[in-house]
Amino acid sequence: MQQEQLLRTTVIWVAILNFSYFILEGIVALTIGSVSLFADSVDFFEDFAVNTLIAIALGFSLRTRAIIGKIMSGIILLPAIAALVQAIIKFSHPTAPDPLRLMITAGGAIVINTVCVLLLARCRNEGGSLSIAAFLAARNDIAANAAIIIMGIVTYYTLSGWPDIIVGLCITALNYSAAKEVWEAATSESLKARALAGEDID
Repeated sequence: MQQEQLLRTTVIWVAILNFSYFILEGIVALTIGSVSLFADSVDFFEDFAVNTLIAIALGFSLRTRAIIGKIMSGIILLPAIAALVQAIIKFSHPTAPDPLRLMITAGGAIVINTVCVLLLARCRNEGGSLSIAAFLAARNDIAANAAIIIMGIVTYYTLSGWPDIIVGLCITALNYSAAKEVWEAATSESLKARALAGEDID
């Protein structure tokens, strides 16, 4: 029970951090016209949603948590879809975003996500697929933020919008991978729930 309370408190704080930076990063992304930063801002909203659902779902049955885990795997795909749409829109006019503001904002995102990873690492195994979803999302976000900073350096020297589009598409791949892992974890929990209930498993 103590571990469950620790997990609930942790994910609530992580949800607050993610929602706050979602607003900040989203405003910057729209202002400078960055595909990768926009995808990353939506990703912060996805993390907010995942951690909020975890706080609500704790204490539910194993079967119910498995269902919510599968729902979360779909939520994780939202940033991927957003990045893909923005990349397609920018294909015809690949203008370069402001590299300085882009790198500063991505640097702030690394700080927020690192704090979230450290918080979630203490209890990542306490909530099954739910806590795994939160941990994987935060972990992958750090890699995406680092890629955005590197892309900002490239953009500074090339003044091309293509690096921004490419990184946006890479964020799409990262989120697909995380969604797949969460789906598999939730499926495993679902099978465990059926086994505990005495159901036949093919």
